[in-house]
Amino acid sequence: MLPANYFIRHLEPSDIEAIIAICQLVYPNERPYTREEIEDHRRVFPQGQFVAVESTSRAIAGAHFTLRLCMTDFHFDDPWDVLTAGGTFLDHDPAGPTLYGADLMVHPLHQHHGIGHALTEATRFLARDEHLWRMVGASRLPGYGPLSATETVGQYVDAVVRGIRSDPVLSVHLKDGWTPVRPIHGYLQHDPESANWAEVIQWVNPDLDPPFKVRRK
Repeated sequence: MLPANYFIRHLEPSDIEAIIAICQLVYPNERPYTREEIEDHRRVFPQGQFVAVESTSRAIAGAHFTLRLCMTDFHFDDPWDVLTAGGTFLDHDPAGPTLYGADLMVHPLHQHHGIGHALTEATRFLARDEHLWRMVGASRLPGYGPLSATETVGQYVDAVVRGIRSDPVLSVHLKDGWTPVRPIHGYLQHDPESANWAEVIQWVNPDLDPPFKVRRK
């Protein structure tokens, strides 16, 4: 449950600089979003961009960015850059049946307060409101890097799913109700902690049947 001194709302232009700063802290090896890219997010899909705010200071504590996609237009192993049109979200498809969770980040000073879970719940409410079949994302595997020389990524993910190991990111996603699908290599360009691996994850909307094409396959 989100603490009483935080609330969730949609992204506003005044939030952009704070979000860029959070991005630099959370993804130190990746190029942060530009102002223009975040403005594009709001322009193409404003209802899919969420921020968490600390009530007293009005500080931006975290953000969750999403867009709608038709995943059959992509390859399963496509990296983040391809799925997000280089971080601009200009490939957003208003008719796409899948809500793609492009980014979920929480400022280090505000972590461990349930903010990531609350932001995830906000996007699931959106998926239900827009009658979308599912959400898809990818989880970093920052615990895998030190073990990559001794075990496969499949073995590592299986151990995390079974609770034998704990991963700082994937374990949180599993606790939040995501289902692992399969690992992919090169999802992010620079993620040495994960040995450049990630796990595709999804959440299926229990209120809807799969689209006809999926049922046929």
